[in-house]
Amino acid sequence: MTQAIRVRRVAAHEAARCVDDLADVLIDCVDGGASVSFMQPLARDKAVAFWRMIAGGVERGERALLIAEDGDGRIVGTVQLVLAQPDNQPHRADVAKMLVHRRARRRGVAQQLMAAADAVARDERKTVLVLDTVTGGDAERLYARAGWQRVGDVPKYALMPDGSLCGTTFYYKHL
Repeated sequence: MTQAIRVRRVAAHEAARCVDDLADVLIDCVDGGASVSFMQPLARDKAVAFWRMIAGGVERGERALLIAEDGDGRIVGTVQLVLAQPDNQPHRADVAKMLVHRRARRRGVAQQLMAAADAVARDERKTVLVLDTVTGGDAERLYARAGWQRVGDVPKYALMPDGSLCGTTFYYKHL
């Protein structure tokens, strides 16, 4: 039987308490080959430092952090909205670090996270969202189904965790 997944926004005062669990998700995704800015092997201290930095951004109101929890309360997925934008773009947010632990994939977690990100963006009065993802990756289908518009590709934009080059595809969505 599949456990229910609960998606919620992490309050500023609790972001730091999520760091270790979020580090587990990040390490699992990088180990699984996800191109999310980190190389293999991803050391735990580096993953923890990253999430501490993100928690600081949440506490300062620069980011919204959403998590997906399984029935046991374990974090199995996450996504962020980068709310702090230049003065001429107060209506925009960047969607970042959409991560789902391999043990929770194919259960609609990513779809739930993206729907929740849309809702939070609306609450924050953001009307334009942007994101990028690996060209040809599984996430492209998710974003297309969720109403995102493909802008284009940049070949050889980044590295996969194993060091091979990958293209990046950019998307936007109007809310």
